[in-house]
Amino acid sequence: MKYGVQAWLWTTRFLEKDLPIFDKIQKIGYDGLEIDLGHPETLPIDGIKRKMRETGVKCTFSVGLSKETDVSSPDPETRRRGVTFIRKLIDIASDLESDVVCGILYAAWGEVDPKGRQPERLEWAKECLREVADYAKDHGVVLALEPVNRFEGYLICTAEEMLRFVKEVNHPNVRVHLDTFQMNIEEDNLYEAFKKAGEYLYHVHLCENHRGIPGTGHIPWKDVFRALKEIGYNRWVVVEAWVTDVFFSELGEMPPKIAMWRRLAPNGDVTAEKALEFLKKVEKSV
Repeated sequence: MKYGVQAWLWTTRFLEKDLPIFDKIQKIGYDGLEIDLGHPETLPIDGIKRKMRETGVKCTFSVGLSKETDVSSPDPETRRRGVTFIRKLIDIASDLESDVVCGILYAAWGEVDPKGRQPERLEWAKECLREVADYAKDHGVVLALEPVNRFEGYLICTAEEMLRFVKEVNHPNVRVHLDTFQMNIEEDNLYEAFKKAGEYLYHVHLCENHRGIPGTGHIPWKDVFRALKEIGYNRWVVVEAWVTDVFFSELGEMPPKIAMWRRLAPNGDVTAEKALEFLKKVEKSV
């Protein structure tokens, strides 16, 4: 398995000033940096290419669709914008030599309909994903879809639901992405959920139950790594932890869908170092 870390530990929007993060995580021992693509227009593409060459650190990419790009929307124009947006993300990932864009690519992140699930929304999402899947295949990119907890989404919340959805999309470039924070809320058993995903699992986020430093909460890490080894998973495992100060300093507020009010980690550097040390130790013990 290759270890990556989410850039959100240091910044909410990756800019030119953030390029030294590559050097930082390379020294810590990470193989990759995951960058959010919520604002692709400000991404320093040339700078990222340069730092990848200099450090040997690879990139993975994540995103959560917005209301304006929701491919499950009843509005055809919104779905069209979503398809165009996902194509743009595929272009970026391919240009930066990544084979994955992961996250909430089937609905709007953080949007919940109190009336519950409408089957037609899932059908619209499937249609749009089938449309972009061939484009992704042509560019060597897989779209890895993440089920999220009931407070961040309502259409797909568990590994089993996502597995069923991906099988119905029925395209080799649409696969499953699992996140232990989301799973901690929605799954009955994390080990069984990973096992169920099996060969369809293409991307993993390793997060503590409270999104602090892995190893300081109650995620059953040995069960997680045991399941990953048993299904032969050998791709990216990405540390996704958040630091409250980053959101307040850059945004001036805490986004409701993040809702990390307590300071559970002193800063990004310490979190990244302790997370990698802990997780590699667990992996070796299984």
